[in-house]
Amino acid sequence: MSCKYLTRRSPFQKVMTQKVRTVLVDLSGTLHVENEEIPGSIEALARLRKSNLNVKFVTNTTKESQRLLFERLQKIGFDIESHEIFSSLSAAVKLIKKKSLRPLLLVDDRALEDFHDIETKDENAVVIGLAPEKFQYNILNQAFRLLMDGAPFIAIHKARYFKTSTGLALGPGPFITGLEYATDTTAEVVGKPEKSFFLSAVEEFNCQPNECIMIGDDVLDDVGGAQNCGMLGILVQTGKYRLRDEDKITPSPFMTVKNFSEAVDIIMSI
Repeated sequence: MSCKYLTRRSPFQKVMTQKVRTVLVDLSGTLHVENEEIPGSIEALARLRKSNLNVKFVTNTTKESQRLLFERLQKIGFDIESHEIFSSLSAAVKLIKKKSLRPLLLVDDRALEDFHDIETKDENAVVIGLAPEKFQYNILNQAFRLLMDGAPFIAIHKARYFKTSTGLALGPGPFITGLEYATDTTAEVVGKPEKSFFLSAVEEFNCQPNECIMIGDDVLDDVGGAQNCGMLGILVQTGKYRLRDEDKITPSPFMTVKNFSEAVDIIMSI
C-alpha cells in the first residue's frame, strides 16, 4: 500500500514527518446532521475513496442501532459499508459479554437491537448511552440504587452535547456525571475519547497510531482522544463545533478546517 506524508510542527517546533495509512471519520456532525448531508461531504468521501488510504467510520452514536444508522447513511447518499462502521455500542456489548453482566440499559429503544443477546433480567450493572426518554427521575433513581449497591457502571460515552437539526442538545455526559457524583463512583467509558476505542478501530489495518488521522467535530472526544493515543486530529467547524474549541486541548488540533471536504483536500494534497 502506498503512503502519504503529513508534516506538522510539534510543541517543540521540531518537524515531524509521519506516514498516514488510515483515516478515521466521525459521522454525526462531521458528515451529516440527522437526515441531512453536511454540504460537500458525499463528494469529499468519494474523493477520499480514490486514495490508497484505509477509511473507518467511528461513532459514539447511541440513539439508534448500527443497522439503523447504516440505513440512514445510505438513504442520505453516502458510499459506506456496514462493516466500516465502528461504534461505541459495539464496544459496550463486547465489554458486557466479557464481564457477564446483566445491565439496566439506559439507551434509546432504537438501539436495543444491538443488545438482543444480552440478559437484562435481575440487573447487576448500569449501562448508559443517549436515552432522552429514559433520563427521568424513577429510572435514574433505579440506576442510582444499583450503583449504591456496588453494581459496575459503564458509560457508552460521556458527550456533553450534540448537534440536532433544531440546535444543540444535551448528551448523556451530564446525566452520567450526576450519577457519579451522587454515588461517589466513576463510570468506565468505552467509546471516544478512550484510547482503547481508537486502537480497536484501527486494529484490522495493522498500523500504528502515528500512521492514523482522525477527522471530527468534537475537539475533546474526536480530536483530543485521537491525539492522546498518538494519532493526528483534524477538527471540522461543523456539527457541535463552537468558536475557539480548538483552544480547549493541548496540544491543539493538527489542523482546524471549515468542513470535511476541506479536511479531505488537505489529506489528498500532501
